[in-house]
Amino acid sequence: MKIITLVIALAVSALSFAQQSAKNQRQQSVVYDITKKNMSNVDTIPGFQSRKEKLKITGIIYESDGVTPAKNVVLYIYQADEEGEYHATKVNGKRVLRHEGWARTNDEGRYMFYTFVPGTDWSSKSMKQIHGMIKEPSTDKTYSINQFVFDDDPMLTKSCRKKIAKYGLNNILKLERDAEGMLVGTRDIVLSDEIRHL
Repeated sequence: MKIITLVIALAVSALSFAQQSAKNQRQQSVVYDITKKNMSNVDTIPGFQSRKEKLKITGIIYESDGVTPAKNVVLYIYQADEEGEYHATKVNGKRVLRHEGWARTNDEGRYMFYTFVPGTDWSSKSMKQIHGMIKEPSTDKTYSINQFVFDDDPMLTKSCRKKIAKYGLNNILKLERDAEGMLVGTRDIVLSDEIRHL
């Protein structure tokens, strides 16, 4: 019985490692592929025009000192649609998500995305979120950043808010409507060793 349990545990560990390794390779290749193209500090996520809850996310990325704007930093984001589906497809042998985009910060460290409020699988009690990754110009490594989450999300519980506050994160988007009725959220990002290398 102990041998069977050990074999199962090893198989699960190997599968988990393989899945994480594949995920890391995909995440890095996504950022690397797009850095070869001309890129602005503004991008529009596919599907933006047809969505009901249009959203503009803007902010400044700073160097680790929290003061100096970080220029030429690539910020890659991806998200689910309004029903919580990511819609992955293969293009030229690579996995591509329907709702993803890239921006390269300008000299002032500014970035902007036109997107929409994502949905979630409510049965899973998951928060609505937009995932992000960063590639700095001085390194080949990519960074995973804490997800953009939404202040009005009922799944963002008090305990989640306490953890976010405890770690000094600012990844909660507090949305307001602009003069045209579009939702706007701001998030500044500081590059630091606290951002996990993949």
